[in-house]
Amino acid sequence: MWKQLLVVGIGGALGSMLRFLLNTGLKNQQFPLTTLLINIIGSFAIGAFAALSLKNTAMSDTMKLFFMTGICGGFTTFSAFSLENIQLIQQGKTTLALLYILLSIIGGLLATWLAIRLVN
Repeated sequence: MWKQLLVVGIGGALGSMLRFLLNTGLKNQQFPLTTLLINIIGSFAIGAFAALSLKNTAMSDTMKLFFMTGICGGFTTFSAFSLENIQLIQQGKTTLALLYILLSIIGGLLATWLAIRLVN
C-alpha cells in the first residue's frame, strides 16, 4: 500500500508541475483555454495509457498507477474546470460557460477515443 501511495504521489507531483508550467505559459483572460487544453491533452494521455496497458500485459499495476492515477490525475484539472465555470456563470457569461463545458466534454471524449484508436 505504501509503495502504491508513493508511486501515485510522485506521478501526481510530476503531472501537477507539468500543468503549472503549461498554465504559466498560456494565459487567456476571456476564456480558460489553458484548462481546456490540459483537460483534452490529459484525456488523450489517459486513453493512450489505458489502451497500452490492455495491449501490453507486461505493463505492471505500478506503472498504471504512476501514469494514469498519478501523472494524469495530477495533470488534469477538472476541479479548476468546475470553479472556472461557476465563475463564468457568476459573471453573467452563461453562454461562454456552456461553450466551455461542451468543448471540454466533447473534446475530452474525442481525445480519449482517438488515443485508443491510434494505440490499437
